Amino acid sequence: MLNDQALDTLFRNARTHNGWIDRPVSDEQLKQIYDLMKWGPTSANCSPARIVFVKTADAKEKLLACMDAGNIAKTRSAPVTAILGMDMEFYEKLPKLFPHTDARSWFAGNQPKIETTALRNASLQGGYFILAARAVGLDCAPMSGFDADAINAAFFAGTPVKANFVCSLGYGDTTKLHARGPRLAFEEACKIA
Repeated sequence: MLNDQALDTLFRNARTHNGWIDRPVSDEQLKQIYDLMKWGPTSANCSPARIVFVKTADAKEKLLACMDAGNIAKTRSAPVTAILGMDMEFYEKLPKLFPHTDARSWFAGNQPKIETTALRNASLQGGYFILAARAVGLDCAPMSGFDADAINAAFFAGTPVKANFVCSLGYGDTTKLHARGPRLAFEEACKIA
């Protein structure tokens, strides 16, 4: 079992940040995040998540134009914002990722199955992404307040990738945190059957 310090980092003290201190995030840290998150399981190892790390001023301006008003300031001040997308043709990589059977045939031509599998598993990978970012010492601000069509046009045009959510990364400014929100008790959220 992980020790309390690790559990605090990953879960108990983890917060969604609204502001950032002026400290850069390196490309090496971004690679470390991916190299950790990629090992998290997905159904049939389909791994549909695709990520654009927005760091440059030009890319950030394109992203800011897609964000809801309430998310602009924290996105602007973040050293990096990741756009977590989902590859709607993930099944084309299944001969490599799941080679012991013809898993591609489970999806090709079945749009409802493609959509639910891509969304479910890319979202699962998004959770791994957040844990990996915290594990390498970064804070996160996952967000769903954006114009998905605008992000798709600005960052994924001509590809089968669609935006799932965005997540700013950096070193959080704890003075800008909201009060910690409550959580449901086990008995309110769970049932043992």
